[in-house]
Amino acid sequence: MKRILIIGATSAIATACARLWAEQGSEFFLVARSAEKLAQISADLTARGAKTVTVYCMDATDYSSHDLMLESCILTLQQIDIALIAHGTLPDQKACEQDVSVALAEFSNNGTSVIALLSLLANHFETQRCGTLAVISSVAGDRGRPSNYLYGTAKAAVSTFCEGLRARMFKVGVHVITIKPGFVDTPMTQGLALPAALLATPEQVARLIVKGVKKQKDTLYVPGFWRFIMLIIKYIPGVIFKRLSL
Repeated sequence: MKRILIIGATSAIATACARLWAEQGSEFFLVARSAEKLAQISADLTARGAKTVTVYCMDATDYSSHDLMLESCILTLQQIDIALIAHGTLPDQKACEQDVSVALAEFSNNGTSVIALLSLLANHFETQRCGTLAVISSVAGDRGRPSNYLYGTAKAAVSTFCEGLRARMFKVGVHVITIKPGFVDTPMTQGLALPAALLATPEQVARLIVKGVKKQKDTLYVPGFWRFIMLIIKYIPGVIFKRLSL
């Protein structure tokens, strides 16, 4: 039985992961903005075998609320075995280019809010000296592509932060896993022209994440073929890459 904190618990991937952990009788502390969606997920997880489910409403970009959320989580769970950070948005790149305030808000959603939460959680886990910090980043952070470079920049920051954090936390018995999904069929990607052959379901991704957390992977591309796709993209020479419309 695991005691699990999920931030961004109403996202499709996070919900799918929680359902798998619920079948193992886990205890949950779920954090998201929507009280209505949290209530629905709580009922679903309880029906699937979760031992307890506590919900907490919070906007991850409200940095002043992070401390109180963590205090409430620790009071409820006593110990956090797994903390999954899964919140984020998929910004409109053109809107980010045209309005600096939109760009900064999206960077906060996808980058700095994650780093702020990780910094807070890391200090607790360092005292706890056990557990796993699981962070959903993205393959978009592996190289700045013109179609979504604001989003990619935020995810690159998260991935780099996790790499350094992993080395720090390893020394105190805490594991950090960076999760890099490719194209996933979720409400966030609805309306995008994505190649069907590369599109995974949240359930497929969740199974790989739960397995990767258990095996204490460092970096997890989901599905795994994205590791090779991004390896190719990363090694395209810059003189060619800047001419592509990726």
